[in-house]
Amino acid sequence: MTHRHTIYRLRTALPLAVGVALTMAACGGDDGPTLNVYSGRHYGIETAFAAYEEESGVNVEFLTGNDAELRERIAAEGDETQADVYLTVDAGNLWKAGEDGLFQPIDSAVLDEAIPAELKDPQNRWFGLAVRARTIVYNTDLVDAGNVPGTYEELAEPEYEGRICLRNANNDYQQSLVASMIAADGEPVTLEVLEGWAANAEIFANDVALLEAIAAGACEIGIANHYYLARLLEENPDAPVALKWAEQDGRGAHINISGGGVTKYAGDVALGQQFLEWLATEGQDTLVADNHEYPANPDVVPEPLIAEQFGNDFTRDQLAADVLGSFNADAVRLMDEAGFG
Repeated sequence: MTHRHTIYRLRTALPLAVGVALTMAACGGDDGPTLNVYSGRHYGIETAFAAYEEESGVNVEFLTGNDAELRERIAAEGDETQADVYLTVDAGNLWKAGEDGLFQPIDSAVLDEAIPAELKDPQNRWFGLAVRARTIVYNTDLVDAGNVPGTYEELAEPEYEGRICLRNANNDYQQSLVASMIAADGEPVTLEVLEGWAANAEIFANDVALLEAIAAGACEIGIANHYYLARLLEENPDAPVALKWAEQDGRGAHINISGGGVTKYAGDVALGQQFLEWLATEGQDTLVADNHEYPANPDVVPEPLIAEQFGNDFTRDQLAADVLGSFNADAVRLMDEAGFG
């Protein structure tokens, strides 16, 4: 078990929401129950915790860290863990936590109604709460909008040699994108595309550096999560980088998620479920706004910046999130076989 993470505490003295009867958690020291959250998601999460405390009167204690380390910690702690809820990013991480037996199924009419079927575990062990689209981005000074490729696969063609920027193979988002390609095209076709990418692309460790390189003209075209571009444009509205929704004549732009579930060892299952239900409904705006993600709940309007810059009327890949996780190991193996960074 690792002890180098920090547990943060947020407190309010407000009463519990009407109609909610919960027992005091053993580690709670204030008037009202305590919810313990382990979170591999970092962006905007403290704002959501604070808002939940204010609305519910529940004290929130949370620990943040690396996704894999947090999963290992929950498994190692077993029934001694403090974690009532585990939050993380990427469908592959959620799928892995489910397969490792770290979540328990939740029977919730609220979550069933709020979260589309393709964004949650078929066994209701975990639920997508925020949507991140991974699509094509380009330098508007160097590439005419009409000449931007419309599919991920096109970037493997010889004409794009030395012109594109892509993420490295050990990145979760890259792995899930390739997993979606395996599901759509099969392994032989995906391997051929990956070999083309390896020949054409400069490889980056993160989307921030990738987008900065595109803005500087070091490369013309890339693939990035939409919210990284939203952040760039928020800081620099004149940055010469734009987005094109991929696969609009086919399966739709690749969709990934941030989400969570109630842990197998939760001390207060009802409280954990209540928190997830809040994140999926009243808390959706708060959860997604700071990071410019799309809400998982289709009844919630996207925050203004991405609504204005990117819109919400685009075709999304409807591939179930758990399928991304099931193909993750194959994606890693194929990238290695193709020599893709």
